[in-house]
Amino acid sequence: MLIEHRGQRPIVPASAYVAPSAVPCGAVVLGEGARVLHGAVLTAEDGEVRTGADVVVMENALVRGRRRHPAIIGDAVLVGPHAHVNGARIEDEVFVATGASVFPGAVVGAGSELRINSVLHANSVLPPGTVVPIGWIAAGAPRAQLFSPDRHDELWEVQRELDFPGTVYGVPRGTSMRDIMARQPGHFGAHLDDRVIEDGPSAH
Repeated sequence: MLIEHRGQRPIVPASAYVAPSAVPCGAVVLGEGARVLHGAVLTAEDGEVRTGADVVVMENALVRGRRRHPAIIGDAVLVGPHAHVNGARIEDEVFVATGASVFPGAVVGAGSELRINSVLHANSVLPPGTVVPIGWIAAGAPRAQLFSPDRHDELWEVQRELDFPGTVYGVPRGTSMRDIMARQPGHFGAHLDDRVIEDGPSAH
């Protein structure tokens, strides 16, 4: 299902395939030979989503573009089932495994692997060729450090300087969830004007 959002329509080349139950929404540009499988959502909220050639976005994955942090995916990238790529740049030949998450402002270097349920934190930079083990967290810039889940206190020393609340919500750390959520419905309310594109193919 192709959806126009904020006046922008997805661009799907003839060589690409979008499953009938997948949803490219807004300023989404697919590369040649791209494949977007069932249940995947590529949503250009107020920033672009763009893939390179020969990219596969698997079932129920989410790729979200943001104004300050578009989602840019290079060539020959696999985004696994239930993965979450939010306002990040993924360079060529990267493997994003099932359930992995990449947050706004992050960069995944070419040839890297984010294994099952791993996380690359906001504003962190994963050097090319890095493997993030199953369930581990990578955080930091200009070079992310790798943390096992039991090293939360050490991770927090790095993570708190990366400004997740400012990057994602535009608020200082310590802002209450009530204040954050007073803003979020307005942001996502832009979808009230979305329009399903009836004259465009949902798959090629």
